Amino acid sequence: MNQELLRNIPKVDELLKEPAIAALMKGIPVQTVTDAVRAALESLRNEVLAGTREVLPDRAVLCAQVETLAHREVLPSLRSVVNGTGVVLHTNLGRACLSERAAEAAKNAARNYCTLEYDVAAGCRGHRCAHLEGLLTKLTGAESALAVNNNAAAVLLILSAMAAGGEVVTSRGELVEIGGSFRIPDIMEACGARLREVGTTNRTHLADYERAIGEETRALMKVHTSNFCVLGFTEAVPLADLVALGHERGLPVIEDLGSGSLWDLEQLGLHDEPTVQMSVAAGVDVISFSGDKLLGGPQAGIIVGREKYLSLLRGHPLYRAMRLDKMTLAALEATLRAYADGTAETEIPTLAMLAATPKALHVRAHKLCALARKAGVEAEVIQGEDQVGGGSVPTQLLATYAVAVTPKHGSVDALEAGMRLRDRPVIGRITHDRYLLDARTLREDEFACIIQALAETAL
Repeated sequence: MNQELLRNIPKVDELLKEPAIAALMKGIPVQTVTDAVRAALESLRNEVLAGTREVLPDRAVLCAQVETLAHREVLPSLRSVVNGTGVVLHTNLGRACLSERAAEAAKNAARNYCTLEYDVAAGCRGHRCAHLEGLLTKLTGAESALAVNNNAAAVLLILSAMAAGGEVVTSRGELVEIGGSFRIPDIMEACGARLREVGTTNRTHLADYERAIGEETRALMKVHTSNFCVLGFTEAVPLADLVALGHERGLPVIEDLGSGSLWDLEQLGLHDEPTVQMSVAAGVDVISFSGDKLLGGPQAGIIVGREKYLSLLRGHPLYRAMRLDKMTLAALEATLRAYADGTAETEIPTLAMLAATPKALHVRAHKLCALARKAGVEAEVIQGEDQVGGGSVPTQLLATYAVAVTPKHGSVDALEAGMRLRDRPVIGRITHDRYLLDARTLREDEFACIIQALAETAL
C-alpha cells in the first residue's frame, strides 16, 4: 500500500473549490455534485488500497470524472430515445407515440385543475368515464363504454364481474400469453373463474362450444390471437356463429381483441386484422382492447359493449383500483377525437408510420444517408422489411428502407453500444454485420441528433 499516495488524494472540500466543479454546480444541484466528488475520491482511494494505481491523476482528470458521475446522476432513467428499429409499436420503447394533440392534452391536464369528475353543466360531481363514453360509442357503435389502465386489467375486470365462481368456455387455440408471462388461464384463475377449454390447438368447432355449455357456464370467450398465428390445417368458429350460440343459450359473449384497431388496416396493406366495429356489429356483448397499440393512444384497456354488462363493471370494486388518471384520460380523449374528426391517419403517429409508402421512406432514408456521408460517415441506403410490433399483426411485414452504417474503426457491436449509451439513446439494429437505422420510425427533426451521434461514434 502506498501511504504517500493516500495522503495526497485531495479532500472533498478541496475538489469542490476547483473552478470546473464550481461551474458544474451552477447547473446541477450542489448535493449531487458533492456526492459525485465523494464517489470519485472513494473510487480513487480503493484503487490505491488495492495496489492498482501507482500515480494519482491530475485535477483536470478528477474533475472530468466528477462531471461524468454528476451528469449521469441527474439524467432521467425514463427518457426519450430515437427509435431506428423500424418497429412502430416497440413494447420496450413505449409502444405508441402520442399525437401532438394528445400530448398537449395530457400536459394541460397535468398542469391545471380540470373537469376530471366535475359536471360543468350541472354544477355537481360527474364521472370520469363520461369523457370517453360518447366518443367510444359513436366510433364503435356500442351501447356503452369505459376504460381502465390496460387491456390485461380490462380482461380481469370483465371476468371478475361477469364470471367469478363459474366457467368460461374458450378455445384451446386462443389461450394466449402476452408479455411478462401473463396468460389468459392465469387471469381467469385470479378472478375466480374456471377455464373450460374446448377444441384443439389448431381446430375448434361450434359443436365443441355447444357440448361444453352447462349449468356452471357464465360466458363464452373469444381471444384474438394478435401476437401469433397458427397456419395450415386450422379452423376457428366465426364470431357471428359464436354470438348466435351464446344468445341462444342466454350467455354473454366476451371478446379480447388485444391490439384493437378502429381503423381498417386493409387500407395500409395489412390483412386479417379485425376492427372493434366488426365485433360490435357481430353482436359481441363485451369487447376489450388496448389503447397504446393499433389505436395509437396512451396505455389503457378500453371496454365497449352492452350497457347491461358494462354497468356491472362500473359497480365492481376492481374498477376503482384500475381507473385511469387525468393525464391518460386527456390523452385518450384527444386520440379518439382524431378518429371522430377524420384526421387519424395523418395526425396519429402510429397510423402515419404504418401508412408511410416505400417511396416516402426511400426519400427519407436518402436524406439521412446524405447527411451522414457529409459528416464523413460511411453509409448507404438498403431495402428491408419491418414488423408492426406490440403483439400486432404478427405474420405480416412492411416494405421499408434503412440507412446501413459501417464503422471506420472498431466493431459494429461497439457502434451499436455507443449509439445506445448516449444521453439520448439512438436505438438501431444489427443485420449482416451492419448497423441499420430504419426510416419508418425516424422523424426528420431527429436527424441532427442522429448525425451528431454517428459522427462521435462511427468515425
